Amino acid sequence: MRRIGILEAEFRQVLGKGGEVVHLESQVREVGLHLDRAAAGKMTNLDQLFALGRLEKDELRTARRAVPPDFLEPEHFAVKFDRPFKIVDPVPGMQKFFDACHGGKITRGRRATKAEFRVSRIKPLAAERRLGYAKGVFHPVRRVAWPLMLLLLGLLPVQAQVDPVRRELVQLGYNQTLVGHAPLSGYAFYYRNQPGVIRSNWTLRLAVAPVYLDSELGIRQTLTPHTDLGLGLAGGGFADSYNEIRGGNFRSAESFTGHGGEVSASLYHCFNPTQRIPLYGVVRAAAHYSFYDRDHDTAAGFAVPHDQATWSLRSGLRWGGGEPVIFPALAMELSLWHEWQHRTEPGRYGFQGDRALETDTHLFWGRALLAYTLPECGHYFSLSLTAGGSASADRLNAYRLGAILPLVSEFALTLPGYYYQEISADRFVLMSAAYLFPLDHKQRWHLAVMGAVAAVDYLPGLEQAGHWHRGVGGGLFYRAQPWQVMVGYGYGVDAIRSHGRGAHSVGVLVQIDLDKTLEALLGPPSPFRSRGLFRLFRGW
Repeated sequence: MRRIGILEAEFRQVLGKGGEVVHLESQVREVGLHLDRAAAGKMTNLDQLFALGRLEKDELRTARRAVPPDFLEPEHFAVKFDRPFKIVDPVPGMQKFFDACHGGKITRGRRATKAEFRVSRIKPLAAERRLGYAKGVFHPVRRVAWPLMLLLLGLLPVQAQVDPVRRELVQLGYNQTLVGHAPLSGYAFYYRNQPGVIRSNWTLRLAVAPVYLDSELGIRQTLTPHTDLGLGLAGGGFADSYNEIRGGNFRSAESFTGHGGEVSASLYHCFNPTQRIPLYGVVRAAAHYSFYDRDHDTAAGFAVPHDQATWSLRSGLRWGGGEPVIFPALAMELSLWHEWQHRTEPGRYGFQGDRALETDTHLFWGRALLAYTLPECGHYFSLSLTAGGSASADRLNAYRLGAILPLVSEFALTLPGYYYQEISADRFVLMSAAYLFPLDHKQRWHLAVMGAVAAVDYLPGLEQAGHWHRGVGGGLFYRAQPWQVMVGYGYGVDAIRSHGRGAHSVGVLVQIDLDKTLEALLGPPSPFRSRGLFRLFRGW
């Protein structure tokens, strides 16, 4: 048998294979490029091609454009790493995964590299669960094409489903201005989502801060097989406080403390239960009561608002979502929302009634979000576009932009370098982006860069010169289970300060996954440990 030939693999195109041709009924007429996986800088030796058994004519011929006309078996297969192997697509080269819950394609006969298993760090959902969102909780996307996701960013926009995944996290965030005097800005809370509490279709979600509790009991398949019910209870100290920031100055004499409590009921309905990415409709009714009090710095002649109840009704559509983490490895969302608020005690407050609380307010907003981690190199990027408008908004319910505190609320409006909630807007458009570069081969240390730009129509009484606001920032991000920590710097390009434009701030973000902490201390569960205990105590 003569040698077929020795070819040199094109960069990122040809895989090396080994074997020897034993018998052919006809000669191999053409050898084409095999493009179902990349090979970087490797030589391919084709003089040892091996064929088992007796093949039909032309079965070894590679079709043009790298599509084989017939297969005896798949050359590669994709698997879910933390569960039994499952063949997802038996035809190599026909599907490109945009799914961090699946591994890359692995060549037969060798062990996968760390890079191929890196994407398996994202905890997958239960079998075949789809991307969704539940009260600040997101889930990974499955098989979304790049062109489709890029189109979603050009479109504009409560909770979208009961979260089926157990989570136990501690989240900390703090921003400190380096120029000027700003109110305290930060968050610290314990987050737990526990499916199967009391009953198999009940899920309890808790967010516990030092003086505040936010909770919801989710009951799946309550009204229909695809409609869930959520019953919420929240309340505590300082959640309804207001800080007046006008012209780049924090006005403590016009600020006051607010405490409150809330009960709510939500319906989450999935319109496309057979699809990979669910579209949820949400209706949420809430009753909120606020207690207002003076701060020790509140001016003597400043009257705080009356204690009052606020009724609200929120409705929306959300397609997709992401996880409640500092930088979700994979996320996609497109959502549209409306909220109506009704106050029982509207009226005047402030200095001789110079400001008002409106009886009825309507808020409209939407968001497009994409976040992705490149599996081979570990680079991460996120893009977000949020826009909102309002009718009859006031100081206590207007949109407020500023600071880098990504988990301070469900729809955090971040502007690096600015005070927290420095900009009060009647209407706005906010675009933001972030990019992370790995600094070491284990991809634990990252250099983070980010930026945001907003166009704003101000709330009456809180206007500024100019309608554009820009902020840039960067920092050092460390990620190793169970920790995620970022220390960063932000510069508010258009922020007004006593010296003119420009403001500086520093901040820190910390996330601790308590489930991973226990696993790191005790190790993963193993049946061999139990067997050892049985052997030790088998005589008892």
